[in-house]
Amino acid sequence: MRSKCSGRACPPCIRIRWIILSAVAIACLPASAAEAPPRPPALAVIGPKPRRIEPPTAEQIEETIRRGVEFLLKRQNKDGSWGSVNITRPGDIYAPVPGAHHAFRGAVTALCVSALIEAGGDDPKVARALDRGEAWMFERLPGVRRATPDCFYNTWAHAYAIQALTRMLGRKPDDADRRRRILALMEHQIGMLDRYEVIDGGWAYYDFVAQTRKPSDSSFSFVTAAVLVALHDAKQAGAEVPERLIERATASIRRQRKPDFSVLYGEHHKYKPMYLINRPAGSLGRSQACNLAMRLWGDQLVTDDVLKTWLDRLFARNGWLDIGRKRPIPHESWFAVAGYFFYFGHYYAALCIEQLPADQRAPFQDHMAKILINLQEKDGSWWDYPLYDYHQQYGTAMALMALQRTLTGR
Repeated sequence: MRSKCSGRACPPCIRIRWIILSAVAIACLPASAAEAPPRPPALAVIGPKPRRIEPPTAEQIEETIRRGVEFLLKRQNKDGSWGSVNITRPGDIYAPVPGAHHAFRGAVTALCVSALIEAGGDDPKVARALDRGEAWMFERLPGVRRATPDCFYNTWAHAYAIQALTRMLGRKPDDADRRRRILALMEHQIGMLDRYEVIDGGWAYYDFVAQTRKPSDSSFSFVTAAVLVALHDAKQAGAEVPERLIERATASIRRQRKPDFSVLYGEHHKYKPMYLINRPAGSLGRSQACNLAMRLWGDQLVTDDVLKTWLDRLFARNGWLDIGRKRPIPHESWFAVAGYFFYFGHYYAALCIEQLPADQRAPFQDHMAKILINLQEKDGSWWDYPLYDYHQQYGTAMALMALQRTLTGR
């Protein structure tokens, strides 16, 4: 037996009226409002706030930086580079000789040059070290290539070389020939990134699938982000950056980004988004770089609130990254975190802080400085993952550049 309509309270009538009114309202909207782009969504999960700390003083930060710079000066090789193939533990990671080590040394040398330019001040010893390091880059970086069909760590070398070259432009600005050489090498490195772009967009450093000339395996979100940041630096410096590389790379990160702005390790994880490393705690070291890269290239979803939420998470849950620090096996820690994400994550977090309004940076700068000051080794270095003889050099370079950005506004 059918029930009779009970008037205004009748559910079917309420639904019909709602549909009609909604249709009328939409039809009455001005065209500009109806076609407006969607507003950025609120974060699906709001992270915890970090505990209060006693902020380090500018003097403490400057002294820590000085010790880090001294370490890099002492560890520079005779040929001007940093890092070596010397094995520091048995069973180090897969690194086919000699190409993998050409790539590692190129990336580490570029990072050290960037760090000394930013943090070295006017010290004559730093200037001499930079001259030697830059000479090595001019001579050796053009020869850095893919090691084997399945291994191409040279992606890191090209990305960090570009960042170093953009910083080198600020040294000796009156030397026109030097500037020409820098821009030429920068364009060469951009060309190499074009060559080694993964077939579906973005970048990685392994191809365990078809091992084709254009890598056929999955792109990695954090590698793609690091390259995008470097390419943005290059574009700001006046270099020509192919638009298609940017479009394909940012699309790759969007495919890997979850609603809470945690990011998959790589596109090969697309069918297991809740695997431990793809959850927020596992993404702490990647989301900073991905947020920065997407914001630099115009993604309006990466708002100040997104940056601040993920900076809060980094500092409140820093233990998840720290537990993996110095563990010799990749991804053996909680949430499958690898040690090499520690200083990588903090370096890009420092760059994220720079994206915020000046009056909102101080709390994040204080936490960054506190963490890095406490983790400096007795010899002045920082390191997070034992990697032949490259780990102290890259860790120190990234920590120095992060610390340098905590001094702004003090």
